[in-house]
Amino acid sequence: MTTTGLDEFALLDETWRAVTPDAARRMLIAAAHAFAGKGYHATTTRDIASLAGMSPAAVYIHYRSKEELLFNISRVGHELSLTALSSIEGRDATERLHNAVKSFASWHAEFHTTARVVQYELGALSPEHHAEVALLRRQIDQTMRSFIEDGVAEGTFDVPDLKGATLAVLSLCIDVARWYQPGGKRTPDEIGALYADLVLRMVRPAN
Repeated sequence: MTTTGLDEFALLDETWRAVTPDAARRMLIAAAHAFAGKGYHATTTRDIASLAGMSPAAVYIHYRSKEELLFNISRVGHELSLTALSSIEGRDATERLHNAVKSFASWHAEFHTTARVVQYELGALSPEHHAEVALLRRQIDQTMRSFIEDGVAEGTFDVPDLKGATLAVLSLCIDVARWYQPGGKRTPDEIGALYADLVLRMVRPAN
């Protein structure tokens, strides 16, 4: 990928807009692309620097290690997911769950490069960093579970296993990042709407 490609990605992916200075942001964008394409372990800091259009030594000006780059990508991605879910609104539990699933699934499509790294490279994090990200993941789990719990409390949903149902819903949305490719038959919004409908069919009582 060329430096121009990274410029285009930076314009499209609002994930990194708060990262400063510019060089640090470019390093994260380059790392996300490299990790998503080659995997964390197969990627070198030289690969990342080359994608960012910088020297290998420049990586260490902003990040202590390749693992710290991964941690920053993972932390930011999980924080954005949690913020999106926490801001969900709706007139009732059905609408809230619909909006939550639509938002979560479409995010994993729209920002699939980042999401692949966030969701599938957790095992490469240091124990300390993994613990911090795990806390965010538990908060995401609890937030999604709360939407399902609300529906059960209202008598709208029939869910005997809240933990299992939440895992199924989150897994369905997260897996979008694995297979999604831009230019496919469905846009991120259309995928989100489809998955929201499927989830509501899962949790509603059988006729």
